[in-house]
Amino acid sequence: MQEIFDDLKNVIEQSIPAVLCVVTETSGSTPRKAGSKMLVFADGSIKGTIGGGSIEFQAIQDALAIISCGKPFSKCFHLKNDLKMQCGGTMQVYFEAIGCLPKLYIFGGGHIGKALAGYATGLGFRPFVFDQRDGIFETWNMPGIETRTGDYLQLVDSLPFDNNTYVVIVTHQHESDQKVLFACAHLEYAYLGMIGSKRKVAEIRKNALENGTFSDELLAKIDMPIGIPFAAETPAEIAISIIAKIIDVKNTLKKS
Repeated sequence: MQEIFDDLKNVIEQSIPAVLCVVTETSGSTPRKAGSKMLVFADGSIKGTIGGGSIEFQAIQDALAIISCGKPFSKCFHLKNDLKMQCGGTMQVYFEAIGCLPKLYIFGGGHIGKALAGYATGLGFRPFVFDQRDGIFETWNMPGIETRTGDYLQLVDSLPFDNNTYVVIVTHQHESDQKVLFACAHLEYAYLGMIGSKRKVAEIRKNALENGTFSDELLAKIDMPIGIPFAAETPAEIAISIIAKIIDVKNTLKKS
C-alpha cells in the first residue's frame, strides 16, 4: 500500500500525467475489494492493481480517456454481464486525473513572456517558453519553467496540443505573431491568445478571412487583443491581465 502512495507523491511533484483508479465499493465475488488502488500512465503502464484481467483492462482504457485532465467520474462494472468474468460480482471504480497541470505555451521570451511564466508557476500551470533568438534565455534563472530555442513553426509542429493546452503569443515581431497564430489556430487547445493593438488585430483578421485561413467561427475563439482589458502599462501588468484571462477560462471550463 505504501508503495502506491510513494508513486502518487512522485506523480504530483513531477507533474507526470496519470489517473488514479480507486475501488470504492464491491458486492459479490470480485478480484479486489474496496480501497484497492491503481495508477495508470499515459503509455498504458500501471502501478498497483484493481484485480487484473478484463476489469483492469477496461479500467485502463477508461483512465486513458481522461488522462489529459478530464473530469473525474465513477463507473460501476458488472463483472459477468459487462466483462464476461466468472466471479460475477460488481465493482464501483472512481477515476481521477492527477499530475497533469495545464500546459501554458508562451511564444516569446521577452519581458511579457518572462513575467507571465513567472506568475504561471504559482497559479497551477506548467509553463513552456519558446523563442527563436539565440541567447534569449541565458540569464534566466526561473525554476519550474521549461525554455526552448528554435524556429517557431518547427516548435509548434513538435509540441503536443490538447484540450488542456493554453497558448499565448507574445513574440518580438508582428510577422512572427501572425505565423504562430496561423499555425496554432487549427490545433486543439483550451485557450489561444495573441498580443496586439486593435489595428494589428484587425489587420490579421482581415488577412485570415481574405486568404481563407480562418472562418468567422474559428476567429471568434481566439482572444486578441489578449487578456482582460484594464489600464495595464508595464510588462508585468500586461502579464497579469493575460494570466487573469487564462485563469478565468480554465475555471469556467472546469465548471462546464
